[in-house]
Amino acid sequence: MHLSPRLVLLLILPPLLWAANAVFARLAISSIGPLWLNALRWGLAFLILLVLGWRALATPTARAQVAERWGYLGILGLIGIGAYNGLQYVALRTSTPVNVTLIAASLPLWSMIIGTLFYRVHPTRPQLLGAMLSLAGVLTVLSRGDADVLLRIQLVEGDLLMVLAIVGWAVYSWMLARPPAHMSGAARPDWNWAEFLLAQCLFGVVIGFAAAGIGEAVAPSMTPDWNWRLLATIVFIAVGPSVIAYRSWGLAVAEAGPAMAAIFYNLTPLIAAVLSVLVIGEWPQAYHGLAFLLIVAGIFVASRRS
Repeated sequence: MHLSPRLVLLLILPPLLWAANAVFARLAISSIGPLWLNALRWGLAFLILLVLGWRALATPTARAQVAERWGYLGILGLIGIGAYNGLQYVALRTSTPVNVTLIAASLPLWSMIIGTLFYRVHPTRPQLLGAMLSLAGVLTVLSRGDADVLLRIQLVEGDLLMVLAIVGWAVYSWMLARPPAHMSGAARPDWNWAEFLLAQCLFGVVIGFAAAGIGEAVAPSMTPDWNWRLLATIVFIAVGPSVIAYRSWGLAVAEAGPAMAAIFYNLTPLIAAVLSVLVIGEWPQAYHGLAFLLIVAGIFVASRRS
């Protein structure tokens, strides 16, 4: 596979924005419940997409096209919009950042497993080796160069929620790359990217607010502490990690495939470590350089032909 500059940009932009999402959302959940943060994020993103992709809901015929595909769009909205970040935000309350990031970094492995079991797509040797190299780079960051750190990690409720989230994200990626017949070729509605994401978001927003309401009824969270930082965070994660990142991810998965996109996804914790310098003031260490080399090597190896 040839990695053109355009494709590299599409592959790097989502982990960059999602790393920023993790850093700023980590701060935001001290001011608002995690499920409400997710619901408000996608509620605002829906309004933005409504401006960009209004044509998908503008006429009775257009709305009928969405209704006819409610099963596929509903699953995409459930796992890719309503569930993934909601589970991640909730996980950060009971799990450690090390555990959550480590589990999220297993995406290439889950993507390959889903592809093998359900899509009969077997990873090539370069992809397997690339996944291992990239994962080794992530583990280097998380362990701070000390393998004993990883051995002391214990699973808690948040870890299990993050496992569920990342498995769902692997399924979401494959569903984008291998759509059903009514979403392929001439049968697919003439939707642009914003219209397609709006159709997903229509279901995801309903699920997100329903989850926040049910969660609040079952286990009441804190009263939101509204301030300019929280409002700025909601606007940022609605525009960048939601609209822009999802657009780039969809294009990257379609062009490079879920396995290759998952390799680049492993840049997320490395970028998050760099962003933490600006937010927390923690400067990178020598092991960050080693991790970067391992991740880049994994991307290079996985992009080569067998």
